[in-house]
Amino acid sequence: MRSTRGNAMNKNELIADVAAKTGMSRQQAAEAVDSVLRSIASGLANGEEVKLPGFGNFSVRERAARSGRNPATGEQIQIPAQKSPKFSPSKTLKMAINGDPTTDP
Repeated sequence: MRSTRGNAMNKNELIADVAAKTGMSRQQAAEAVDSVLRSIASGLANGEEVKLPGFGNFSVRERAARSGRNPATGEQIQIPAQKSPKFSPSKTLKMAINGDPTTDP
């Protein structure tokens, strides 16, 4: 599906694409997409790695506390430790986006 907003596909366009490819209604596709996204977020929040063969892996990365600067004032500040999501694409996905005709993500 081609996005109407340049090079970015938004959630509504993703839902429309899922509905068109699966024969689901738009509402069923929206529920499916929302369910998948909630499941990924829930797994990550529980400290699990989410592995989707042929697509990639979602995991949580620990970021250490560090010092930085406030860009407005130049004052040095402490940035607390935090967790952030990380995505590692699979080899199949990388090949698909690089135009390998033998792959189908």
